[in-house]
Amino acid sequence: MDLGVIIFPTDKAIQPMELAKEVEARGFESLWFPEHSHIPTSRETPWGGYKHLGPLPEEYWRTHDQFIALTAAAAVTTKLRLGTGITLVAQRDPIWLAKEVASLDVISGGRVEFGVGYGWNVEEMRNHKLDFKQRREILREHVLLMKELWTKEEPEFSGQYVKFEKSWAWPKPIQKPHPKVIMGGALGPKTAAHVAEFCDGWMPLSGLYDFEGGLKQLGEACKKVGRDPKSIELGVFFALAPNLDAIDKLPEMGVTRAILPLPPEGRDKILPILDKYTKLMA
Repeated sequence: MDLGVIIFPTDKAIQPMELAKEVEARGFESLWFPEHSHIPTSRETPWGGYKHLGPLPEEYWRTHDQFIALTAAAAVTTKLRLGTGITLVAQRDPIWLAKEVASLDVISGGRVEFGVGYGWNVEEMRNHKLDFKQRREILREHVLLMKELWTKEEPEFSGQYVKFEKSWAWPKPIQKPHPKVIMGGALGPKTAAHVAEFCDGWMPLSGLYDFEGGLKQLGEACKKVGRDPKSIELGVFFALAPNLDAIDKLPEMGVTRAILPLPPEGRDKILPILDKYTKLMA
């Protein structure tokens, strides 16, 4: 099973280029960056939509642009997989986003893992002129349009929320047919249906969501569209540093990738944690 790490890349933390070199040097498979464009100070929506999680940490409003940070990481590495964990697809213009993902894939030599999610912050979405209740279907159409842009010479798309006339758009990703689309978050019937329809993987947050229940939902959704559930790669984001026993249990559930958390801190705190995680790979 592959091990990677995730961190909020902020102006206060170890910077993406230095971190990427240290992560690759220790043999980790991947490096993942989350994103938020901003956090409105009203704080109407509790952290993650869960009141029990407490105050929102400041790294949520201090993140670098996700794709600029990943491009910096790509420039100083050769094998490290570069993941978005996750991209808030419904908040972004899908035409520009398709170009960003494809450009990063070309520049990195085909190393992009495209993690996607619906998002949870109502007021952040409102500032992007996005209706929170429509975010799931908007994400779906954005991803479907992006796949057209990545794979067709003259793509076009017509949906309920997105209209795109026949056009030319390059670059195309190196990975074929495109970088893997990996859904984050819990699986209810609608999200499971989306994973079965247009995703290559599912990576929930360990301990926050019902993983076994999600697998059942995913199996039912795949059956409805005639897809083999085994064609969907399974991974896990850890919110807290796991022990060896927690990681050892994952392969028997079909999980092939575990992503370990790093705090948004400087080099002096990050490197010892990386060294500790390195022992788990042994």
